[in-house]
Amino acid sequence: MFIFVFYMKKTDLAWVFDTLGALYPDATTELHYSTPFQLLIAVIMSAQATDKQVNKVTMGLFQYIRSPQDILDMGYDGYEQAIKSIGLYRSKAKNIWKLSTMLLSCVYITSLQDQLNDPLIDGIYKKYGYIIPRRIDDLMQLPWVWEKTAKVVAHVLYKDAVIAVDTHVHRVCNRLGIVTTNQPLQTSRLLETVIPDHYKIIAHHCLILFWRYHCVARKPKCETCPVSKVCKYYSKINKSSI
Repeated sequence: MFIFVFYMKKTDLAWVFDTLGALYPDATTELHYSTPFQLLIAVIMSAQATDKQVNKVTMGLFQYIRSPQDILDMGYDGYEQAIKSIGLYRSKAKNIWKLSTMLLSCVYITSLQDQLNDPLIDGIYKKYGYIIPRRIDDLMQLPWVWEKTAKVVAHVLYKDAVIAVDTHVHRVCNRLGIVTTNQPLQTSRLLETVIPDHYKIIAHHCLILFWRYHCVARKPKCETCPVSKVCKYYSKINKSSI
């Protein structure tokens, strides 16, 4: 059985990201953080929650939580209560507690010395006393860290050319016709091969802002969309209205 995957033309793809890059020149995560550990747990807490909800919780919490040790010092019950307004807070608290212990021990990292040979990782270790892995497979050894979460952390923290895909980005990429896929994970892995590296640095957050303010789920703002002229979805609805 053959599975055919269709991609947007390279010239159109370049134009889309040139346009989105100009539209969102300062595109970055909207999660608030000041340490690598805060970024990691904020991304975890954002699963099935909005960035605004997470920022509301972390605004006070991050005054006390800057490192894995701070989580342990606060105590499990205290931390669980601190994030109880976030969806799935019990599961998130349980796994962030486990994650904090693992980060302090580093036992889950298969090649610790290789990690410390990376100047960015070593810099975090010397400044903060813990390691946030850079490799996706190492990050995914941590509780509640799936491929999407790992890619967000690697992209934001280390500026790696990876693209995290949630259901929203998956929908946008298929609407535009960048790829034609069935699942977000498939979209994520295909985007790594379809999008050139120099666009990967901006692609993730530009696509997030694009779905948030233009290509919304129920009523996409096609009439004011800056990239509608190459959009597969827009072309389809125009033809159906004729």
